[in-house]
Amino acid sequence: MISALNRLVALVEEHLTEEFDVEAAARTLGTTEYHLRRMFSSLAGMPLSEYVRRRRMTIAAGDVVRGTDDLLSIAVRHGYGSTEAFGRAFRAVHGVRPSDVRRDGGPLRTQPQLRFRLTVEGSTPMDTRILDRPAFRLVGHAARVPLIHRGVNPHIQRHIAALPQEEHARLKDLGNTEPPGLLQVCAALDPDGAEGSELTYLHGVAVSQGTPAPGDLDTIEVPAGRWAVFHTAGPHPQTLQETWAATATEWFPSNPWRLRPGPSIVTVLEHADDFSVATCELWLPVESA
Repeated sequence: MISALNRLVALVEEHLTEEFDVEAAARTLGTTEYHLRRMFSSLAGMPLSEYVRRRRMTIAAGDVVRGTDDLLSIAVRHGYGSTEAFGRAFRAVHGVRPSDVRRDGGPLRTQPQLRFRLTVEGSTPMDTRILDRPAFRLVGHAARVPLIHRGVNPHIQRHIAALPQEEHARLKDLGNTEPPGLLQVCAALDPDGAEGSELTYLHGVAVSQGTPAPGDLDTIEVPAGRWAVFHTAGPHPQTLQETWAATATEWFPSNPWRLRPGPSIVTVLEHADDFSVATCELWLPVESA
């Protein structure tokens, strides 16, 4: 995967002055657009689309500073139909207008070309199992919330806190298949995984495909497929979030699997009364790479 990401960066450089076709790039690299976007954003810390925009505006800034062409010619060369559209994109990256940079020479915010490297320390083995599961359903209470990578998500906290205590017991009684127990489900996530982008969060349980869902509950249908299940134990939610990040930086680059579209599921197996420490399982939908 590291090699594929570096080849992706090279493809971006080759097509900076035109619309970048991520789907075609994924086919060239022998993977899927979904997996490519997820791995890029996890390792680069920004969506692929944002990286392309920053690189395009970095190169465009050189043309603006040189001053040998008018701004419309530069805009067209870099894939924009007008100086207004180019100016908006330029300002979003550099914080100033092209005309200001042409006059003053800056300030400019340069996006260097990325280079991905894999550092394997091997000091923290990842406790993982691969499962084939038939189709099942996720039922519970869903809400649209913003994605937050680090720390507790207050939007999810409020969603769960608003449920009456007896509703948690009711949901537990409904669950009849794996993953076990009350589940934290993230679905309909933007493959770029940008901080603040919206996802569907469901607080609920897994039931077999034929189990009817009560009419007052939301349902997510999960097709049959393969899952990578990561076991975590320690301070919560830090350990879980660190493991989630490590799937991109360590596990996927070292194993013959890739992410496929589908919900990410967390089940809490044990926890302290204040949830400061917990043992969890992280379920990620995968397929052969």
